[in-house]
Formats: sequence, C-alpha cells, structure tokens
Amino acid sequence: MRKLTISLLTGVLLIVLAACGSSNEEGSNSGNGNGEEGTDEITVGATSTPHAEVLEEAKPLLEEEGITLNIEEYQDYVLPNQHLDAGEIDANYFQHIPYLEQQKEENGYDFVNLGGIHIEPMGIYSSSISSLDEIEDGTTVLMSRSVADHGRILSLLEREGLIKLDKDVNKVDATTDDVVENPKNLKFDAQYEAAFLPEMYEREENTLVAINTNYAIEADLNPSEDALILEGSESPYVNVIAANASDEDSEALQTLVDVLRTEEIQSFIKEEYDGAVVPVNGND
Repeated sequence: MRKLTISLLTGVLLIVLAACGSSNEEGSNSGNGNGEEGTDEITVGATSTPHAEVLEEAKPLLEEEGITLNIEEYQDYVLPNQHLDAGEIDANYFQHIPYLEQQKEENGYDFVNLGGIHIEPMGIYSSSISSLDEIEDGTTVLMSRSVADHGRILSLLEREGLIKLDKDVNKVDATTDDVVENPKNLKFDAQYEAAFLPEMYEREENTLVAINTNYAIEADLNPSEDALILEGSESPYVNVIAANASDEDSEALQTLVDVLRTEEIQSFIKEEYDGAVVPVNGND
C-alpha cells in the first residue's frame, strides 16, 4: 500500500511539473514585446504611408537581431492609440510629439516616447491657387480637426506674412483665437478628418488646404513641388515610436528604434520620399 501511495504521488508530481514546463515554454514566445527573455515578436501599429513602408524596410534588419515584426496598418489617427492603450499592439509609429502629448492629456494614456524617427513637413496646398499673391480676401483655410496641428498650420501662415499670432502664445499651442492680425480676412474651417483633406483639395477651389505629408503622398502629391507653403526641417513635430510606460525598458522595442535610426533606414527614407519625409538622425 505504501509503495502504491508513493507511486501515485510521484505520478501527480510529474504531471504538475510537466504542466508548469509547458506553461513556461508558451509564455516565452508570447510576443508581447515587453523585453523579457525569450520575447522575439512585436506588433507595431502604423499609418500606411510612410510609417508602414518604413517598418517593412526595417523587417530584415530586425530579423537579424532575432526580432519578428508584425505591422498593423491604420488609416486614421485615433485607433492606433486606443489599441496601444488596450494592449492590442506593443507600440505605434504614426504621431508627432505634440499630438502624443495632447492625446495623453485628453485621454489619460500612460504612454512614453521611445524615440524620434522622422519629420513629415506639413504643407498647405491649393488646386486652383498657384502662388501666395493669388490668395484673395476671405479665402478659407481647411484644416484637420486635430488641435495639435493647428499651431503648426498657423505658424506656416504667419511665416509667409498672411496672419500674425499673439506674441505671448507658444506657437505649438496656438489656435485660431490667437490670430491678432489677419489682413486677408482668412477664414478657418477645422471640421475634417486629416485623411479626408486630400479629397477636399481636389474638390474645393479657391481654398487653402493643410495636408499632413503622409496623406499628401498617398494622394500622389509631391510636397516639395505641389505645396504652396511647406514646413522646414527645423520642425518640432517629430514622428516617434510610442509605447505604454510599462514597456519603456523593452529591449525589443529599443532595438526597433535603433534599427529605424540606422544609416540604411535613414537612406531609404531620403531616397524613397525625396525630401517629403526627413529622418531626424536620432534627435527627439
């Protein structure tokens, strides 16, 4: 009887140990991007152009580092942060720093900026106005509803002498309420989703349309040739890799940033987008 009891206990112990071993093996390949030993798979959310394209170029380099990159593509600026907050993706690559900070403040996201990758100069376009001299009194400026971009657009208009902003306002935070001089009586219409603005550019005549470069490229616009006004490389609107604060020390995500900053990827960005997308050489 005693031998039988010992045998039964031994069998139960072996089953428990086997189950624990199986659980540990499954956990080591979970691909949650938290940098723990055995993690070699990350999922990054990105808008299609140029972010997902840049990530595709980085895939082989990450493979060399033992990291499998999955890319989740988005067509808007809202879902990538919602899905990151929900843990459905490990990081995202689509937003500039002011937008990230605005989203954190408005939605309580506990996100961190893991590093800047590139700048997409904002452009102001028109399908019927070919020079600044042709802008008539009362012309409407169409903008996205993203308040984080309003100061950016207004600064471009101020640079060209079309408006003047309150000298005491931080230009990054400026809104249309901060316009103190408007000699051409420009009107501002900011009710559109950013992705919809290229369509407005095609549809609306005698208007100015502020379009984010990723959407301009998708619409076959060449920012350096087609924009009436184009932001310079000194822009503070650096596009970054964002992650949850709990993943700030993730080795896999840090490797992603390092790879995106390599000379190979920076050269790809310069050549592929011909100045419409500017690598930032590791500056945040």
